[in-house]
Amino acid sequence: MQPTSDLSARPDTGRTIVVMVLVLAIVIALVAATGMFRSAEHRLEEWSFALTSREASGQVQVVEMDAASMAAIRRWPWSRDHHARVVRVLDAAGARSISFDVDFSSGAGAKGDRALADAIAAARASVALPTFAQNAGSADSRQLDTLPIAVLREQAHLASVSVAPDGDGYVRRMPLGTITSDTARPSLSAFVAGRSGATGQDFPVDYAIDPATIPRHSFIAIENGRLPAGGVAGKDIIIGATAVELGDRYAVPRNGVIPGVIIQALAAETLAAGVPIYGSWVAPLMLAALLAMTVLAAQRRRAVLMRTATTLAVLLAAWLAFRLLGHIWFEIVPALLLAGLAGALRYAILTRRFAMRLRQVDEESGLLNRLALDVRPSNSADSFTVAAQIDDFGALQLAIADGNFGALVQRIAERLQVATGGACVYRTQERTLAWVSTLPINEIESQLAGIRALMRSPFDVAGRRLGVSLTFGVADHALPDAAARAAHAATEAHRAGKFWRLHSAEASEAVTQQLSLLGELDDALRSGNIAVLYQPKLNLATRQIDAVEALVRWNHPERGLLPPDCFIPLFEERNRIDDLTLAVLERALDDMKAWWARGLAIGVAVNVSAALLTSEGFVTRALALVARSGAQAQRITFEVTESAQFDDTDAAIATLLRFRGAGIRISMDDYGTGQSALNYLKLLPLSELKIDRMFVSQAHVDKGDAMLVRSTVQLAHELGIQVVAEGIEDAECLAFLERIGCDYAQGFFIGRPLACDALADLAAMPFAPPLAAPIAAPRAA
Repeated sequence: MQPTSDLSARPDTGRTIVVMVLVLAIVIALVAATGMFRSAEHRLEEWSFALTSREASGQVQVVEMDAASMAAIRRWPWSRDHHARVVRVLDAAGARSISFDVDFSSGAGAKGDRALADAIAAARASVALPTFAQNAGSADSRQLDTLPIAVLREQAHLASVSVAPDGDGYVRRMPLGTITSDTARPSLSAFVAGRSGATGQDFPVDYAIDPATIPRHSFIAIENGRLPAGGVAGKDIIIGATAVELGDRYAVPRNGVIPGVIIQALAAETLAAGVPIYGSWVAPLMLAALLAMTVLAAQRRRAVLMRTATTLAVLLAAWLAFRLLGHIWFEIVPALLLAGLAGALRYAILTRRFAMRLRQVDEESGLLNRLALDVRPSNSADSFTVAAQIDDFGALQLAIADGNFGALVQRIAERLQVATGGACVYRTQERTLAWVSTLPINEIESQLAGIRALMRSPFDVAGRRLGVSLTFGVADHALPDAAARAAHAATEAHRAGKFWRLHSAEASEAVTQQLSLLGELDDALRSGNIAVLYQPKLNLATRQIDAVEALVRWNHPERGLLPPDCFIPLFEERNRIDDLTLAVLERALDDMKAWWARGLAIGVAVNVSAALLTSEGFVTRALALVARSGAQAQRITFEVTESAQFDDTDAAIATLLRFRGAGIRISMDDYGTGQSALNYLKLLPLSELKIDRMFVSQAHVDKGDAMLVRSTVQLAHELGIQVVAEGIEDAECLAFLERIGCDYAQGFFIGRPLACDALADLAAMPFAPPLAAPIAAPRAA
């Protein structure tokens, strides 16, 4: 393929990347400072707990005041001699520490209180009793310190069991120490784990530890001397309530609602592995900013995805590593968001650039297209724009199998590039190639003659040797829309039988006259100068004319009767074809009602441009016209040419399905002249196809044409599609079509285009030409 102009993506400068990262980081930092990411942090934290889930060490064990104990003791509050017996049993069994998460702030009987005090005093294990602060009342925000009664606290350590849930009610952190009665005291979990810390310092509880794996023993069992098989020697024991009726339950991440004593045990297990501290989101955000620079420097979308995924993985791995190994709990969501946004931003930038590059490349041939020519930087040496139109374009398309025509265009462009000394060749239209020349006009003429001679050497494409001829047009490069002017000059040269033409003022005037028709369309529609004629179709089964094709003519007050080729292409190009088509449809519907009043049921086919199939406005108005007319929708056919190029194939098919849903028949016109006939038969909701006259007119004498027409009729009938043959000009051709089972025939032999009344007169009479004319033997193609 020829070298193209520079369409590669230019790398962003380092300064641009830094600016983008800084902007993203600042915005995220401002949002993070408001705490908006806290909920996401909690969700991610729960995910990490599930990912790193592990069993408790077994060092901390719980003696639970459970339902069985409540049932056995049968009173509340319990006499403290029960607690005394449990202390003595645990101490005798060698427990390292015994901690209570039970309120001892009021007496429960002097005898029991003394028994517990004596047991604590006699214990070799360290015994901790709880202290905590609570509100003075529901309407009183003063904090009151709660301590065990004096007789108990004389021989025991005091440890805080205060629990402070977050704003959403979940307990995620516990204190290392608090102050009660003006005295700094460790939290119960810090006491059990033997950790020190400052009062007011919180630490996160590691809920990756499975609370179900903490050893738990019933209070009543321990009181009665039934110790666990493994014993409690050297263990840290926490005694607290787990019975539902005693309350003291809290919501926690991952595990739902659990007893406060279990939370104390989990906190102690957490501290036993190390004292975790909270890290902010700032450090991870800075790391993410550095990694985001590598993401924003990626030049391919795949690299963006890989670098983004790697960055996210690195951030998550570092986050978990710091938590598990360094006991630092960072907030990671802002960093992840920065990395994700950087990846999304870079992907979007590259996608946009890629789309812009694709827009400048012709998909079929791989050559640069008209847009690329339009944005080409100007050069002071540029003199003329030259357009080369491929002659017999439709025939070449038919001669080359699908997918190979682009290769032919490439080969033509390569020869042009060699002949022009390396000029960049653009495909500005389907059949037109163009380049910018720096030669004077006299040298361009000699160059074009040489190119024409060079083209006489055939091209080998897909196993075929194809001869290609070109017609050239030249326009001053300084003129606006020089490429279009050059293409128009090439068209005019081809019509005149010349091999090249220079764009002239006269040509511009002709273009101006064509464009003036655009401004006259509305007046022509209002004044009735747009006429609709009907070419009859003969039903070969009934030998009746029961269908017609609507053909538009413009009776111009100054230029006379204009055939459709003079204005239809112009209206399609300038997006005015919808008004004209709707006017033809409305007239055809009115004429159908007139025929019906005469007892004639005649169907009408209206040509619909492919461009209109993606116009919601046209579709809505067309369906409304049909509905208001009261005509039988099944007698209305919309014809779409098979060579049409849909801007959006999916949308076009959806529109055709809407028409079919309304009862309107769909016909493929000029079947066989395009590149995708079989594909269209599969994709489009067709009721009918019309075989082009180039295959039909000689089918009764040409063996090749006969085979193509016969096989097409058979294929269509297999698919439930009716067939109309166009271009019937003699009785022999008509007889051939009847013989092979074709459904309809259309052509001058059947009838020329007629006005409404004349068509009705013709349809009311039996068809005159005989169908049994002798058939000549087809000759080989």
